[in-house]
Amino acid sequence: MGAQAATMTADAQETGVGAYDSKVGMWVFLGSEVMFFTGLIGAYVILRFGASGTWPLPGEVLAVPITAVNTFILICSSVSMVKAFAAAEGGDHRGTWMWLLATFVMGSVFLGIQVYEYAELIGHGFLPSTGLYGSTFFTMTGFHGFHVFLGVLCVGFTTVKAYMGGYSDGSYRSIEVLGLYWHFVDLVWIILFTIVYLI
Repeated sequence: MGAQAATMTADAQETGVGAYDSKVGMWVFLGSEVMFFTGLIGAYVILRFGASGTWPLPGEVLAVPITAVNTFILICSSVSMVKAFAAAEGGDHRGTWMWLLATFVMGSVFLGIQVYEYAELIGHGFLPSTGLYGSTFFTMTGFHGFHVFLGVLCVGFTTVKAYMGGYSDGSYRSIEVLGLYWHFVDLVWIILFTIVYLI
């Protein structure tokens, strides 16, 4: 009887599209985030190609090699998030919190390197007030960094909860939802890195 009630409760949380409420909510939120970042990136592209001849090459101002390493770290953190969810699905308590911890550490390292990059750029006189290039660069990377910061906080909380056995009962849906957010943040950074640092 108890198992049947639990099944009915779980089914009640499913939506008409066959996904549970929090997952659908995350997809809706990410949809709004896609529009937000599309607006930022679109404005950057229009301003950059509209200022032909006056826009510096990325390598002249930005530290491309260190940011490439930082990008690799963030991509690896996406892999560790996948591993964490797989471990949770498989009932691997230790693997779940260890992979979440790895994600937390790599996300924190990414933020630390970004702060270091900002400090170096500002120290060399490259500020948000340094024309359109400076304002668009700091706006896009700053908003993305804020999203990573929020993600790191959530991953940290989830790691502690997993360590304390919070997902040992099989209720690991929040890890999947957090994973969706984290993968989105990683994807946005890959696009930003390509457009801002490489092209």
